[in-house]
Amino acid sequence: MGSAVITARAAATFEPVGRSVATARAFVRDTLQGWGYNDVVDDAVVLTSELVTNAVIHAGTAADVLCLRNAEGVRVEVADHYPEREVPLQSSGIDFGSPDRENGRGLLLCAALASRWGVEYSPTRKHVWFQLDLPDRPVGIRSAGPVLPTSLLPVTDQRVRVAVVQIDSTGAISAWNEDAAHVFGHTADQVAGKQFTDFVAWPHTPGTSTGIADALQLSRWEGSYGIRGADGRTIAVYASHLRVRDNDGDPSTVCLLVRDDERAVLQSPVRAPVSDVSSDNRTADPFEVFIGSPAPDDLDGLLQRTVERARDMLDADAAFLLLATDDETELEVRATTGLPSARQRFARVPVEAGTGRYGSARMPAVHEDLTAVPGAVPLLTDTGMRSVVTVPLKVEGRLTGSLGVAAENAGRYSNEEALRLQFAADRIALAVESARLGELERLRRGSLSFLVEASDLLAGTLDRDQTLALMAQMTVPTLATWCAVYTIADQSSDPYLSYVLHEDEDLIDGLKALLSKISPPDPVPTPGARVWSAPAEAGHRAAVSTSTRALAADAPLSMSTATRTTLATAQAVGGETVVLPLVARNRVIGMLTLGKPSDDHFRQEILELAEDLSRRAALALDNARLYSERTAISQSLQRSLLPPGLPDVPNVEIEVIYRAAGEGNEVGGDFYDVFPISDGAYGFAIGDVCGTGPEAAAVTGLARHALRLLAREGFGGPAVLERLNAAILDEGARSRFLTLLYGELWPREDGSALLKVVCAGHPLPLRLRQDGSVVPAAEPQPLLGVIDDLELYAEEVVLDPGDVLLCVTDGITERREGSRMLGDDGLAEVLSTCTGLTAGAVAARILRAVERFAAEPASDDMAILAMRIPEPQPQ
Repeated sequence: MGSAVITARAAATFEPVGRSVATARAFVRDTLQGWGYNDVVDDAVVLTSELVTNAVIHAGTAADVLCLRNAEGVRVEVADHYPEREVPLQSSGIDFGSPDRENGRGLLLCAALASRWGVEYSPTRKHVWFQLDLPDRPVGIRSAGPVLPTSLLPVTDQRVRVAVVQIDSTGAISAWNEDAAHVFGHTADQVAGKQFTDFVAWPHTPGTSTGIADALQLSRWEGSYGIRGADGRTIAVYASHLRVRDNDGDPSTVCLLVRDDERAVLQSPVRAPVSDVSSDNRTADPFEVFIGSPAPDDLDGLLQRTVERARDMLDADAAFLLLATDDETELEVRATTGLPSARQRFARVPVEAGTGRYGSARMPAVHEDLTAVPGAVPLLTDTGMRSVVTVPLKVEGRLTGSLGVAAENAGRYSNEEALRLQFAADRIALAVESARLGELERLRRGSLSFLVEASDLLAGTLDRDQTLALMAQMTVPTLATWCAVYTIADQSSDPYLSYVLHEDEDLIDGLKALLSKISPPDPVPTPGARVWSAPAEAGHRAAVSTSTRALAADAPLSMSTATRTTLATAQAVGGETVVLPLVARNRVIGMLTLGKPSDDHFRQEILELAEDLSRRAALALDNARLYSERTAISQSLQRSLLPPGLPDVPNVEIEVIYRAAGEGNEVGGDFYDVFPISDGAYGFAIGDVCGTGPEAAAVTGLARHALRLLAREGFGGPAVLERLNAAILDEGARSRFLTLLYGELWPREDGSALLKVVCAGHPLPLRLRQDGSVVPAAEPQPLLGVIDDLELYAEEVVLDPGDVLLCVTDGITERREGSRMLGDDGLAEVLSTCTGLTAGAVAARILRAVERFAAEPASDDMAILAMRIPEPQPQ
């Protein structure tokens, strides 16, 4: 960083969890925006995301993020706490890694985006830092007009009234000077706090597509509109807007306004053409001669100024400017004046002759009467324009755009006007191309930041419905006005409308109803966006039908809620609608549909970003589907390994609680069973197979069904377990260790119960007596699935009325909180407090105590089997 002085700093530490990456991005974005460094925010967010991911995900440690502001720009440092790594030798350089590796892109991005960067090692951590310099901004005077004779100065009234109006971030008027009160007739007290749009008649200049609310958000803006005076008349004004912010960071807009006939006071005058410039002013910039000084510093402002100057230069009624796509095959409408620009903005026409075009845009063209050559200029169809001249914009021989002016009268233009317009186009072509490339670079960096955020959100869920909602919420309103997601269950299924979203929530139901009535788009796997006209056509038909019925019934449209809803829906889908396939694992699993309101078109850059998003969303949606299917299968298999119900055992209360750990996408290894053996005898078991998944499930199913079969064949407890042990060993490599508590129960006429128990490697059953004492009810014996020759024995236990036998799996006894474990003693202590409770109450108290023992969710399955001999009821 050299000798740069640090003027501000901000630091934060993020825990080694996945959500920390998004939190770190938000921290850096908020910090840099607070410092006013919007020019480098996107690059800083992308680099921080990669470096923090390396720290918290791949290194598995906390990440320290430090932001430093200096006069040159901003420096961001990311440090992890992972000391065990190989420090690269100076002679070998730093290994950037492969860009295809998940953790190998951080240094590559630093090298590509940062002004300077570096890696610093210490015994306990690694620092990666990068510096982003602010773009150079000229200081001092940006522009100045020449010294003019007094006779050439603009003519004004005796006194120039410059109204100064300040608009706060909500659009309300916060300042109104004396000149404003004099020009418009409203006093400051009368307008303070009111919306500026209440006094504006917009637009005053035809053909501008920017609204007053949009204009107030721009950093700088110049143009004409009207202000409604106190007497109700509209006063034409020329305005210069400047966006500022106060010390607290709150934005506002300062508006300087003069009467429209005094616009020369605020507007820089157009310099004379080069042919009219005297010999002592030959150094004049040809671009500024045409466009005026100062030139707009944004592409849209530059293009709008260009078409307005082109229209004025040839005394035309309309003008338009189109920019070429990268492959120079199409032209995209970017600015118009005197035309219905909302209908045409971002529309495309071919460069060469063909459908929708007459002739080539690579050469100047003059059309004296468009009625004689229909379709010569598609942009002017049904606009009333009769004559037009168009010229190409070229940079180093490459077509970059097309500029045209038009008039309502025929025969207005000749080759002389074409030469003048071509001369002007040559002057501005390089500046327009430079501004366009700058815009594309900003869009690219913004798109990269958007995709990073989108990928992070999509990777954070495996829920299908949430994934669908995220897909729509990321596209609306960032990429489109409304969105619909169709899904396809399998290759034999038709597309199904799964999710609909509109930026206006009141239109969602109407939009969903409209889309439900039309056939879904064809599931074509071809990549890229394709236009889908069905929604616009259906909306138009519905609007015409509803309006016809309303008129026939002599019902005003404003009085019919249904009619208003139908018309609003038709307008919402009246623009361009595109469909992008959702392709995952070589199969179309759905379609992402994006739409614009009436007369709007999509920019190519937006469609390319949407295509990139659709690929990520398709994979996330398919992953969610696979996860849901796996979870459903696992849950079904888990249910099949547990008994459907418990038998009614005379004079014995039995309660079972089973809790599977995790998210339900794996089959657990714990199981239980209670079943009748013969008249008056019942078997019970509780076991735990080592591990989870299909192998554990196979052993679980083998054990549960073998126990029932062998017990009903008349084998005693030891014989049953010895044969089960042999069956498990016969599974070979698929076998698993099994701890099992198995017992046989005989209720007696005196109210007690006889039990014969075998505990093979399982946590010992605990017996609770009426006096509150707790003792083990069996002795430990070898677990199953380890050795061939087992010699097991059964132990007899008699439960008296009021006694409880508690059987659990090790998920209960091994419940941990840090270094503490509940253990057998902790379980016995909880059981000792259960005297007099029913079997259900005992099981519930045990589970509640286990859950409260630790704050974290359980990491192992838990099963509780409680049996109680009820006390005789008094007569």
